[in-house]
Amino acid sequence: MTIATTFELPEEVARAAELALERKAAELVALDLRGISSATDFFLMGSGSSDIQVRAIADHIIEELKKEGLRPGHVEGVVGGRWVLIDYIDFVVHVFHPEARGFYQLESLWGDAPRRDLEDGPTANLD
Repeated sequence: MTIATTFELPEEVARAAELALERKAAELVALDLRGISSATDFFLMGSGSSDIQVRAIADHIIEELKKEGLRPGHVEGVVGGRWVLIDYIDFVVHVFHPEARGFYQLESLWGDAPRRDLEDGPTANLD
């Protein structure tokens, strides 16, 4: 079961979403894991249409957030470009190749988490 909602994103998660959209990330989704997971508060997930686009999205997020003083604690998968994980402790960015996203199905795994679709941007649909 997917719980759709319009929860407010913390500033740094919203900024990461904007950066992903600047590189044309598709199917951008935020999951609110507060109260569900002790590992992190939010997942931000998006897809690129190729390994090159996956890497470009991830690199853009990493580089631009570094300029703003936010550095990831851990990064995995940039070389392969199939699934890049960028761990900022309070939130984790997942950038997938569509095949990897379909295989791992994180949205289903975390189906009880409140979900926000961000195709129109991180501030859309907020009152």
